[in-house]
Amino acid sequence: MRLIHPGRLAARFLTLLCLLLVALPALAQDDLDGLLPVTEAYKLTADASTPGVVKLHWTIAPDYYLYRGRMKFKPGEGVTLGDAQLPDGEKHHDEYLGDVETYHHSVDATVPYTVAAGTSELKLSVQYQGCHEVDPKICYPPHTEQLTLPIPASGAPAAGAADSLGAALGKLGSNRGAGDGASLPAEQAFHLEALAKDRQHLLLRWTMPKGYYLYRDQTALKLKDVDLSLAKPEWPAGVEHEDAHFGNTTVFFDQVELPVAIEGNTANLKTVNLEASFQGCQDGGICYPLMTRALSIDLSGAAPTSGTAAEPAPEMPPARTSEVGLGIALLYALLGGLILNLMPCVLPVLSIKVVSVIESGESPARRRSHALTYSAGVLTSFVVLGVAVVALAKAWGAQLQYPLLVAALSLVMLTAGLWMSGVVQFGGSLGNVGSSLANQKGWRGDFFVGVLAVVVASPCTGPFMGPALGYAFAAPATQAMLVFFTLGLGLCLPFLAIGFVPALARLLPKPGAWMETLKQVLAFPMYLAAVWLAWVLANQRGADAVGLLLVAAVLLAMTLWWFEKSRWSGSASRSWVIVLALLTAVPLYALVRLPAAAHASASAVSANGTVAFTPAKLAELRKAGTPVFVDMTADWCVTCKANEHAVLDTDAFRDLLKKTGAVYMKGDWTNEDPAITAFLQEYHSPGVPLYVVFPKDGGNGNRLPTVLTSSLVEEALTKAAGTPVAANP
Repeated sequence: MRLIHPGRLAARFLTLLCLLLVALPALAQDDLDGLLPVTEAYKLTADASTPGVVKLHWTIAPDYYLYRGRMKFKPGEGVTLGDAQLPDGEKHHDEYLGDVETYHHSVDATVPYTVAAGTSELKLSVQYQGCHEVDPKICYPPHTEQLTLPIPASGAPAAGAADSLGAALGKLGSNRGAGDGASLPAEQAFHLEALAKDRQHLLLRWTMPKGYYLYRDQTALKLKDVDLSLAKPEWPAGVEHEDAHFGNTTVFFDQVELPVAIEGNTANLKTVNLEASFQGCQDGGICYPLMTRALSIDLSGAAPTSGTAAEPAPEMPPARTSEVGLGIALLYALLGGLILNLMPCVLPVLSIKVVSVIESGESPARRRSHALTYSAGVLTSFVVLGVAVVALAKAWGAQLQYPLLVAALSLVMLTAGLWMSGVVQFGGSLGNVGSSLANQKGWRGDFFVGVLAVVVASPCTGPFMGPALGYAFAAPATQAMLVFFTLGLGLCLPFLAIGFVPALARLLPKPGAWMETLKQVLAFPMYLAAVWLAWVLANQRGADAVGLLLVAAVLLAMTLWWFEKSRWSGSASRSWVIVLALLTAVPLYALVRLPAAAHASASAVSANGTVAFTPAKLAELRKAGTPVFVDMTADWCVTCKANEHAVLDTDAFRDLLKKTGAVYMKGDWTNEDPAITAFLQEYHSPGVPLYVVFPKDGGNGNRLPTVLTSSLVEEALTKAAGTPVAANP
């Protein structure tokens, strides 16, 4: 066997890493060149310009078709729908659905409706399902789009160009494609706030998430209920944009502030009511219908327009920016990576490295080899994960939202535990479990353990990782990647120190017979990690998923048992190992097809008074002047569970909620949820946990640290409720 010089190995690793960073964007683009996203395969437009009738039109891409019988229409609040009128489709026999009718190329439908008095918008949900009829032959799951359309006055002429465009493109719940998730609700995509700089001057601010933009020339402002008018708005410079509907126009990304002057005497007014109409789009995605917001602006505390003794005018609350600089973020990242070594979800994997490092004894070459290859696996994984997070705007730890990965990791932990318990042997070296799992030899085993450490480390957000990752999410790509690299360096730093500092290596105990006992003891954290992942899976897909995982675990144990028995058998006997391994994948395939586990409805209140998070419910509570404590959590988030045990799931916290009149609102991100993802992005949070306290006066939310204490929560809720803090006796 030819040995590779360590220097050449490091050079090859660096070359491979550079090639990987260059190739990833191209690979990501290749993934988009296959099947169309559902909303591009079936482009839905809507027209409500005719009173009492909604006209729907699907443009169907070549080689795709829609099922007639899978179309469903449900009304929104205040709306009653009649029977939908659909044309006859092409009849054929489907092997799963029986005799069906399908549509190719395009299809039109009309849905009659009536609305209750006072209803200002026509809301309905449209569900449909279709398939790709050539290789790869797949059927999409049923897809639902939420439509919000303007209601025309009976007998009135058609709406203007902007309204017609909004009606035609009013698809607020459509998906842009793989990886992008659902488009945001209008209230989150275009957040509008306003205040009075003085009694004659208002300041408006629109804030949009990344990838959304606002039209300048589709914006109209007016005052309501007063005999006053507004001067021409003083728009800042925008971005020139060639629009398919409006031609060459000006748009604004991210955020825009608009000063507006009031014409007339406001001396006797306490408030003014502003009505703002505007329109915007998701870049490369949907355009929203014309939106109208009503804002009540307080003038009573504004500075007067004349006089020299006036206090400074109030300023708009500053936009959220990163709270730390690059240097501090890198320090947090290094400390966060170091602390990850102590987290309970990482310790089981690191037990493998403990055994391997002790086994290396006093051989400097073996210690350096273990340290370098393990570090290479950690750093490569962090760089790849960082590229994915930055390029796809995915939050940290979100990979555990996918049940298949959770189940696979549970089986990996089980395999490692069985090896450490002596049920199966993968090789003479105690540190080769990683390489054995990957069916590799030599340094590949240490590299694999480094990769595995990063995968299971993601949900364990340490106290120093939150600020560092928060900075990475808001920073340019180069600085973000530097943060991720430094996190990896912190995780592997202890093993690098042991490998290259002889004084530290001499502190390690001498190898001996006791090591076999240590290896068997360290198997039990592996089993506990597998149980924890099974519990996460139960919350994602229910008891059926756990049953399938247990079947897969039994088949895996049978595979490993036969692998051990076939060591001294012929090739025919060893081939059964492959057969059993393939059988292990069958229950995992069935697991993927299970629906998400049922959760409480958004309006439901649990026994301890917790309200499920939705943007609409949060807006309702804030409008009512109720303080709100928002907790974004997930079952796979270890820090979340620690905070719940220490602070949030206690009698003291429940008494504090009663004392302050606050509502405890909880968002469960165990499974993917676009609304929670949008909330995390709004607060530049790298993932969960995220805690935000909203005051009763409607002010900006106060984001709390990742690690909570009872005194910290009490101070935040007391301030939000506007109640005096009790003095210490």
